[in-house]
This record gives sequence, C-alpha cells and structure tokens, in this order.
Amino acid sequence: MNTKLMLVKKSVQTITSLLAISVCSLVFASDPWPTKPISMTIPFPPGGVATMVGRPVVDSMNKVLKNPIVMENRPGAGGGIGNAFVAKSRPDGYSVLFAMSSISTIPETDKISGKPPSYQTSQLRPIGRITSDPVVMVVRADSPWKTIQEFVADARAKPGRFNYSSSGNYGTMQLPMEMLKADQNISMVHIAYTGAGPAVLAVLSGEVETTASGPSTVVQHIKSGRLRALAHSGEGRLAALPDVPSFKEAGMAVEYNQWTGLFLPKATPEPIVQKYRDALRSAVNDNSVKTVLNTIGSPVAYLDEPEFQAFWDKDIEKMNEVVRRIGKLE
Repeated sequence: MNTKLMLVKKSVQTITSLLAISVCSLVFASDPWPTKPISMTIPFPPGGVATMVGRPVVDSMNKVLKNPIVMENRPGAGGGIGNAFVAKSRPDGYSVLFAMSSISTIPETDKISGKPPSYQTSQLRPIGRITSDPVVMVVRADSPWKTIQEFVADARAKPGRFNYSSSGNYGTMQLPMEMLKADQNISMVHIAYTGAGPAVLAVLSGEVETTASGPSTVVQHIKSGRLRALAHSGEGRLAALPDVPSFKEAGMAVEYNQWTGLFLPKATPEPIVQKYRDALRSAVNDNSVKTVLNTIGSPVAYLDEPEFQAFWDKDIEKMNEVVRRIGKLE
C-alpha cells in the first residue's frame, strides 16, 4: 500500500513538474520584446558618420521601444569586424547593426584579398535606410588649392606626392577617391585609418593632404574655417554647402553616395523585425531627429525594408564593380 501511494505521489509530482515547465515555457515564449538592453554595433570608431547620424536616431527609437539601445563601437577592417559580429549574432533582436555602405563590398574585398569572407551579405536583413549622402572632398583651409581643378592639376604634375586618408581599404571614403584618380589619371597614396573621424583628423593635422568624407564629419570644420571643400560626389548643390560644386559640375565622372542603415541577423523573428521597422520609421519622422541631421548636413533619405532591399541589391552590384576595378591592394 505504501509502495503504491509512493508511486502515485511520484507520478503526481512528475506531472505537476511537467505542467509547470510547460506553463513557464509558454509564458517565456509570450514575453514581450524587448525585456533587456539592446546592443547596437557601430562598426567604426567614435566621431564618424555612423556615430553622428546614429545617436539622434537611437535616442528617438528608445522612446518607441521603451527600452535602452546601447551604442557599442566595434571598429576594424573598414567596418568588417562589426558587420561580421552582428551577422553571426543570435537572431533574438538584441543585436542590431548600424552600418554604412561599405557593408556591400567587404565580402567581395575579402575575396579579392584572398581571405575567407568575414560574413556574407545574405546573413543580414536590411531594416531601413536612414541617410544617403555624397562625400565631400576637403583640404586644410591653409592649403594652396582653392578649387578641385587646381588640386587635380597639381596632383597630375606631382604623381605620388600627395596622400589621402580613408576609413579603411575599399571603404566609403576610398572608393570615390579611386574613382577620381581613375577619371583624372592622377596618382595619390592611400592611407587607411580606422574610421572617418581619424581620417578627417589626419587632414586637420597635416598628416595627409586630403580626404573625402560624408558631410556630417566635415561640415563643422568647413564652417569653422579649418577645412576647405573642393567638390562633392552628388548631384547639384548641397543644402549645407551651397557654394561647393559637384565633381560632375567640374567635368569629372565621380558620382557616389555613402548611406547609413539598420540591419539585423537574417533569422530574426518577423514580429521583432516589424518592431524595429516601426521604431525606425518613427525616428526618421521625428522633427528633432530631422533638425539634427539637417544641421550636420546629412538629411534623412529613408527607405523602408522592401525599398531598401531593392536599393541594396543594386548597390552591392554597382560597388563591387568598382572594387574589382581597384583590384588587390598590397
């Protein structure tokens, strides 16, 4: 009798435990997201385009998600280290990437360099494009060049004498300068830094003669009189720099835009993706965000996921053609 009672008690305990586990699993599965801080990877050092554009956007998204998003800089390999980190992260929504257009080319550049790709673009899901800006070619304000034509003529007369800085090999700051070199048949030495911030500082300090960066990292220095803008890689004139001509206006075939956008690991659940899309859409329509981005010369150029995916597919193809023209860098 006692044995039977013990067996019955054990069975009841087992069933109770299983029920408890099932209930806990159901509760866990239905937990609202997010329930803990989100890590947003910035694949460049502080002070560059991604940080300056990302901060007001993140502040606005926090209000929608009612949850802190912590910006974490993971620089290196022209953005490749941070991009790969998120591409290989657990797809639970707690790891998101604030990327720039170099995300399109890094797998191809790894291939050209003879290395296994650190990630594949197919491992990431685009959520939304935020900005899309031409780069602005700048020199120190005390330099002898007042126009892009003067700089190009001097560079042609002194092949290999001038250096230009960038955020990394094959990145958003190197590609337009290589386009200029090819179009104008000039020779300059490329010096790669770890991000746009250090690359711009290299011009300010006189380490290099020039660079081409997004408006957000150079407008303040242009307006303060420390840098001089020679040309930009977009169409028409920029609202923040109305006196600066485009390369196209100067008769030079250099057209290039560097953009910013959010990405998640590919397998992130659809409900979480939708929450990100909603939060980002709210942020780019936030007047305070628009004001900040307009002030730094990087206005909103928003594309929601479907349009952004179509844009990204074309961008990958177009930019990889440029990368293949550059070829392997020693």
